[in-house]
Amino acid sequence: MRIVTATAVTLALVGAAAPAATAHQPATDGIWRTDGYGTVLSIRNGTLREYQTTAASCIAGDTAQRTGPGAYTTPDGTVLTVRIRGDRDHASVRLDGDVGERNLRRITELPDACTRSTPGGPLASFDVFWQSFEENYPFFAAKGIDWHAVRDRYRPTLHEGTTPDELFAVFSKMVEPLHDAHVAVRDLDGDGDGDGEPDRSFAQVRPGTVQPDGKLDARVKKFVVERDLKDARNLQDFAAGRITYADLPGGQGYLRISGFGGYVGGKAPYAAELAELDRALDTVLGQERTRHLKGLVIDLRINGGGSDAMGLHIAGRLTDTPYLAYSKRARNDPADPTRHTRPQPLYVTPAQGPRYTGPVAVLTGGSTVSAGETFTQALMDRPGRTVRIGQPTQGVFSDVMVRKLPNGMSVWLPNEELLTRSGRTYDGTGIPPHLTEPVFTPEEFDQNRDSAFDRAVKVLRD
Repeated sequence: MRIVTATAVTLALVGAAAPAATAHQPATDGIWRTDGYGTVLSIRNGTLREYQTTAASCIAGDTAQRTGPGAYTTPDGTVLTVRIRGDRDHASVRLDGDVGERNLRRITELPDACTRSTPGGPLASFDVFWQSFEENYPFFAAKGIDWHAVRDRYRPTLHEGTTPDELFAVFSKMVEPLHDAHVAVRDLDGDGDGDGEPDRSFAQVRPGTVQPDGKLDARVKKFVVERDLKDARNLQDFAAGRITYADLPGGQGYLRISGFGGYVGGKAPYAAELAELDRALDTVLGQERTRHLKGLVIDLRINGGGSDAMGLHIAGRLTDTPYLAYSKRARNDPADPTRHTRPQPLYVTPAQGPRYTGPVAVLTGGSTVSAGETFTQALMDRPGRTVRIGQPTQGVFSDVMVRKLPNGMSVWLPNEELLTRSGRTYDGTGIPPHLTEPVFTPEEFDQNRDSAFDRAVKVLRD
C-alpha cells in the first residue's frame, strides 16, 4: 500500500509578489498549497511542515528536515524533493519512490484554520472525518453511496460524551459499504498505553477476495514451489524472499513478485530498495537467459503492493520501446467531485542493458492489490504479446492519503484515479483477465491444482 498526504479547499491565491530569495534563503521557502491534494506545506529555516486541510479544519501533519538542495527527509526516512517550476510562485513536490509529482502554488500565509487549535471532541473529529472524504474521495457515485445521507444518519447519534470505542465503531460503519481496500480507520492509542502503535484498525477488501498477508503468501509460495516448480531449474529467491525466479522445463521462465518493496528489511531508503531490485533483475533477466527465454510467467496473484515506481522500473526490463503506462489525476475541487487535476502521463522507459521482449503471461487475482495492480496496468499496452490469466485484481490504484483526526485517530483514503490510454479506470472492479481461471480456491488446494499457472504455461508454449 502506498501512503502519501493530500489538499483540500481551493483558496484564492493572493497576487502579491513573493519576496526575493537571498543567498541564505532557498527559493522554495514559503507557504505552498498543492493542486488536488488537501495539503499546505510550510518551508522555513530548513524545516518542511505539512498541514492537512479541509474547509472546516487544519491539522498539523508530518515534518521533514532539509538534507540536501531541495531535499527534505522525514523521521522515517521518506525523502521529498521540492523544485521551483517556471517562476517563483510555482513549484512541485515529489516523494521518493512515488510516480509523478504534485504541483504547488505559493500563497502568502497559512489558512486561518491553521493558526488556531482544532477542537478535539467526538463531534469535531466526526466533522473532519466526514469532510475529508467529502472533499477527496473520488468513487461515491460509482459505488452508489450518498455520503451526505451517511452524515445525516450518524452525526445525530454522537454527543460530547461519546466514547472512543463508540466513535471508532461509527467511523467503521460509515466506510464499510465502500468495500475499498485503500480505506482504513485506525486508532493509534486505543488502549492508552502511549506506544504510538495502532491498537485497532478497520479495513476490508472487495467482497469475495482475500487481503494478502504474510501467512497467505507463505502458504501459496510453498504450494507453488512444491507443485508448479518441482521440475524447474535455477530456483532462486531474491529481495528478502519477495521475488522468486525459476526456469521451467519447457524453456519458459517463472517470476513471482509478492510486493514492490520490503526488499532490504526494516525502513530502508528507496535507493537501497531499488538497488536490491536491480540485483535481482540483473540475474533473472541477464543477457544469456533472455536470449533463449521462450516466454515469461509473471505471478502477481499474492501481491500486497508497495512502490508504483518499482513496477514501472520492472516494466522497463520488458520492452525495447517507450510507451504510456497510465495517466494519474486527483480530485481538485472540494465541492465538485467531477473536477480533477490535469492527467499526468507516466511512461515505461526501456532499461539500460539486457531486456526481455518476448511473450508474457501475467497471473492476477483478487489478492493482487495496489502497486500490484498499477504494474498490471503498466503492462496492458506493452508492445509484444502480453496475456492476463486468472481473476480480476482488487480494484485499488490510488496512493493513500493519511488524515489525522483531532482525537488522535486517523483515516486512510484514496483521492486519485489511474487512467488507461482511452481514459478508463478500473477502480472498484479491478483489471479483468483475458483468460479466466480459478486462483487459489479451496478446491484448487484440495485437488493440488493450479489452473492459472497451467494455462499460462500452455499459452506460452502454443
